[in-house]
Formats: sequence, C-alpha cells, structure tokens
Amino acid sequence: MSPRSPSVNEELRRRSRERILQATVDLIDAHGYEATTLGDIAERAGTARGLISYYFPGKRQLLQAAVHRLMHLTLEEALEREPRTEDGRQRLARAIDAILGLAVTRPTLMRTHMAGILQAEGFVQCEEQQRLAFLLRDTVTRYGSTDVDTDYPLLRALLMGTVVALLLPGAPMPLARLRWELFQRYGLDWEAGMPPGGGPPDGMRVLRPSSGRHDLGQSSRSK
Repeated sequence: MSPRSPSVNEELRRRSRERILQATVDLIDAHGYEATTLGDIAERAGTARGLISYYFPGKRQLLQAAVHRLMHLTLEEALEREPRTEDGRQRLARAIDAILGLAVTRPTLMRTHMAGILQAEGFVQCEEQQRLAFLLRDTVTRYGSTDVDTDYPLLRALLMGTVVALLLPGAPMPLARLRWELFQRYGLDWEAGMPPGGGPPDGMRVLRPSSGRHDLGQSSRSK
C-alpha cells in the first residue's frame, strides 16, 4: 500500500480538526463547560484524546476556536443566503442579526464563550477567529468605511457588548431594543436583515436611511 500524499494527509487533518470543533460546540451547548471533558469531545469527534492537545493548548482555547468557527459559518450563511445582495447596509444588517441570533439560540454556549474571553486567557487569535474577522472586515468595507482598521474593531466591540447585554444573568436587555440601538447607530432600516417579530420597541421611530455612505464611527441622529 503506497503512502498517502501530503495533500491527502492535510485534508484528513483538516477534517479531524473540524470534527473536534463541532463536537466541542455540540457538547458544551448541551451540557455546559465544566461538565464537558476533553475525553468527551474526543469520543464525540471519533478521535484520540491526544490529538486535541496537538491542535489546541487547552480547553478554553479549544472553546474559543469552536465558537469562532460557529460564528464564521453562521455569518457566512447569513451574508450569502438568497436573495443575495451586494448592498452594504443590507449585509451589515445581516451580520448584526447573525451574531445576535447566536446569543438567542445558543445562550449557554455564547455565555461561556464571553466569560472565557473576559478571563485570564483573553482573546485568542486563531484560524477560525481570522476567518470571522475577514468576513466582518469585508462587511464594514462594503458598508462604506474609509478606515476599516478603526471601524472593524469598533463593530466587533459593539457586537460583543450587545451579546453580553443579551446574556447578562438576572438583568438581560431585550433583543428588540438592543438591535434597534445598533441599527440606529449605523443608519439601518429596521426591516433589513432578519428583524425579530413584533416590530421595533414601543415609541422607537423606524429609520429609513438615505442612500450613500455612512460613517461607522458616528451615531445616527433623529430628525
């Protein structure tokens, strides 16, 4: 039997790594961080326990990579779903809704992810995070930013803060209000993206943005 080619080995490693990341998301979402062991993840992924340590230095780093992969795939699906659009405002609205949607549909997973970022390990720069960053930077560019290096981190920070507000134990903010605040800031129509049912919060005016570029660093002003 002839040895496998380097390209075949690389593909097998890629698939193995993705199985580990998917198993991490599934198990921690279902059972929580503390109740999920690396052995559980290895068994779910159908791989050796030692292989996880080969790819990831620790459980927190593995979780961040797994959640960033989920966020990247969710964002990519939202941006490319039919009907496809190249409109920058529509794409930004889809991006915001995709990330906020994960906080609503996977609260345990996203709460654990945010807690890990705020602990000593901090924000892990990994392949999955870089893919997510590329999509968000591209979204900011299409929206009309002339300073992506400033506007992308600002958008990322606003999204992270909004996710925390949605998931804050004992005092969560309502999705509609938080979404409205973000959409107002960026001059986005409430009906863009995937608006939640029930419409905007009571008393909040529905913004109809004019055409043209917007400054991501400036809040929209009511007229």
